[in-house]
Amino acid sequence: MSETQKTATLTLDGKSYELPVHTPTEGPDVVDIRKLYSQAGVFTYDPGFTSTAACDSAITYIDGGEGVLLHRGYAIGELAEKSHYLEVCYLLLNGELPTAAEMEKFESLVTNHTMVHEQMHKFFSGFRRDAHPMAIMVGVVGAMSAFYHDSTDISDPHQREVATIRLIAKMPTIAAMAFKYTTGQPFVYPRNDLDYAANFLRMCFAVPAEEYEVNPILARAMDRIFTLHADHEQNASTSTVRLASSSGANPFACIAAGIACLWGPSHGGANQACLEMLQEIGTVDRIPEYIARAKDKNDPFRLMGFGHRVYKNFDPRATVMKQSADEVLDLLGVEDKPILQVAKELEKAALADPYFAEKKLFPNVDFYSGIILEAMGFPTSMFTPIFALSRTVGWISQWKEMIEDPAMKIGRPRQLYTGATQRDYTNVEDRD
Repeated sequence: MSETQKTATLTLDGKSYELPVHTPTEGPDVVDIRKLYSQAGVFTYDPGFTSTAACDSAITYIDGGEGVLLHRGYAIGELAEKSHYLEVCYLLLNGELPTAAEMEKFESLVTNHTMVHEQMHKFFSGFRRDAHPMAIMVGVVGAMSAFYHDSTDISDPHQREVATIRLIAKMPTIAAMAFKYTTGQPFVYPRNDLDYAANFLRMCFAVPAEEYEVNPILARAMDRIFTLHADHEQNASTSTVRLASSSGANPFACIAAGIACLWGPSHGGANQACLEMLQEIGTVDRIPEYIARAKDKNDPFRLMGFGHRVYKNFDPRATVMKQSADEVLDLLGVEDKPILQVAKELEKAALADPYFAEKKLFPNVDFYSGIILEAMGFPTSMFTPIFALSRTVGWISQWKEMIEDPAMKIGRPRQLYTGATQRDYTNVEDRD
């Protein structure tokens, strides 16, 4: 945390309190209220924690107004363009980009830990075939703590590192197994001669009856989806992981908690909502109707995948994701998929309409990633599991940072109590 050079004054009932003010390397100053309750006997009130800094972190910085997303100081667009997912993983975990030797060692570690314990296969048969893949992932990832006892002691730095590698390495395998289970197909084991993204695609789409060749354009697009979703600062699921971690829970349980939070449609379901909107539009000739509805304040319809709650200007991840979307659609074509035809024409129509430019409702990363996943053949139920797979490294990086912080303490939010004051108990026979 930065050194305190400024103070803020709070006046309450005629008495003043001096509160330290911390200046970050980027972003607004932060008023330190940790001693406010002990000094003044009051809490602050901030539903949703939208104005509260619950931690200090050196991992990711977002400036929504300017459309900036930095990982350890590097712009997300540059990382997605020039780097690849496992290199970004190393950066998030360690603070610096790896040397060639460090990268080779890290990739080898991840690659050699992609298989899951064979007995974990039995877990899947306990789920119905129509179970949502996220339900499966929450259960299976949480159950990893029952198999990997040698990496659950959070006080041991070595065990923390082992848990980190295991989670990053095995999450694609678990996600692919969840996908295969819901389709009724046999599980496909990972291969050590493939890169991270290509391995995942093969585990999802290969079958034992024939050889499967991963197209490099599709693998690159998948790698970019992973990279662009790797971390996003202190959002709902990351805060969930941090809060669970603050109790001393094992890393597998904490990541399972993050997956559960991400499952919520207000958080991880944005690209799924985008595809469902495209399905609702249905055909290209209906686009003008839905554009008009989106501009009508009295109509509840909204264009999903346009604009962003955080980014008030443009989504810095969208430019690179659009490039991959165009490459994938050029490769696979859209002629036999009306939903992809709608997506391309809707993008053109919205970008050409001054209304959306004025409102800064540009296509975001969810719009383009949803198109890519649809074109690849993933059902919408797999969109959020792929998001969880991507975000795992962000959760683990935040978890490690928190565990290694000597100032860490268990999370204990306060409340503004609005219930009844203390009252006497009335026996049941005396109640009217």
